[in-house]
Amino acid sequence: MSRASSALNETAGEAVRRVHLVYPHGPRVSAPDAIGRHLGQRLEAQYRVVYHEWDSRGTIRPRPGDVLLGHAHPARGTIFRRSAKERGWSRVLMMSPYHHGDLRQVAFVDPIIRDCDLYLAITGPYWFGSIGGSSCSHWLPKMVHLDLAVDRADFPPLKNGFGPPGNRRFVYIGSSLSTKNTPYLTEIARRLPGVAFSWAGGDGAPEIAGLASLGYVDFARPEGRKTMSSFDFLVTVGRADANPTTILEAMAWGLVPVCTPQSGYAGIPSITNVPLDDPDRATAVMTRLNTLPEESLLAMQAENWRLLDQHYNWDRFAAQVTAAIESAASPPLGAESRSRRILFACYSPLSPYLPLSTGLARVTSKVRNLSRDVATAVRRNSRRPRVDHRPGGPQR
Repeated sequence: MSRASSALNETAGEAVRRVHLVYPHGPRVSAPDAIGRHLGQRLEAQYRVVYHEWDSRGTIRPRPGDVLLGHAHPARGTIFRRSAKERGWSRVLMMSPYHHGDLRQVAFVDPIIRDCDLYLAITGPYWFGSIGGSSCSHWLPKMVHLDLAVDRADFPPLKNGFGPPGNRRFVYIGSSLSTKNTPYLTEIARRLPGVAFSWAGGDGAPEIAGLASLGYVDFARPEGRKTMSSFDFLVTVGRADANPTTILEAMAWGLVPVCTPQSGYAGIPSITNVPLDDPDRATAVMTRLNTLPEESLLAMQAENWRLLDQHYNWDRFAAQVTAAIESAASPPLGAESRSRRILFACYSPLSPYLPLSTGLARVTSKVRNLSRDVATAVRRNSRRPRVDHRPGGPQR
């Protein structure tokens, strides 16, 4: 299903370039809808934008000058994957969250990136800066670092002060997926028995031990915002998280973020990092934050608001995408070994975004094919003549 924007009218003799945007673009203020909606609205000022859902089926047939931009889905037969193979596009630009901390989440990209001019990777500085030493290093020539953004009107300031030293509150927002590393939060909370830790978003999910569950919180409603205003810090300790929007949203509210570098954000003084899977050191960092003078926290808050205004905003995001649309860059991929290609092929069916039955069926198929290939190789080897390397020895 798609809809064409009417923001631009094509007049006689004036051809308006079409951009087919494959990305969720609904009304929700959170990602991924916010990404597709905010980007599409800004692109409409310059292009005729045709919207498509990322999990749609079918193929888009390009007209001369058309651009394909968007999020590839791990399932075969989905619209971006099929359409990227069509000839006639002026540009094919893939755009999606990226990290190399868990190949199950990104391995499916490997065959698709070959059909793309560029890959606009929505990710934080930690992940982009370490691509060269990862299994995805051959993608790097095609990659453009794209920082996520937030609309501050959707997440207005909620705090102009912090709790008293030693009595401040931490909140985690999100799911309990394995990549979010929530057992680590439990370890930290157990080491800080007098400190309040809560979890927003756990409605219907198993509990995270040590965290008080708030269930689902609607951040667009006054009562949801009032709940968030009672916290001082957002904490997230993921081990493979591309560029979580919850960090930017919390910054907009006025909370101070605390996260592992593997949550994407690193090297930013006003976003405090804790080490991955080292609860004693993490506890020390949080204890220091809990006892800092309020003036120090207010300075961090002000710096975070400056970052949102100057860097993590949708105008900058859209300008980077527009530059990629107007660019002629289409570099070749780096060298990829056969073993690495096999590695990606094995991880691809394990994507958490695939329907379980589909993923298991593809894994079973790959195992079956691998077993068949091994058996064939064994049979061939058994039929080869054996050579007796002794001088004058017979050949059978």
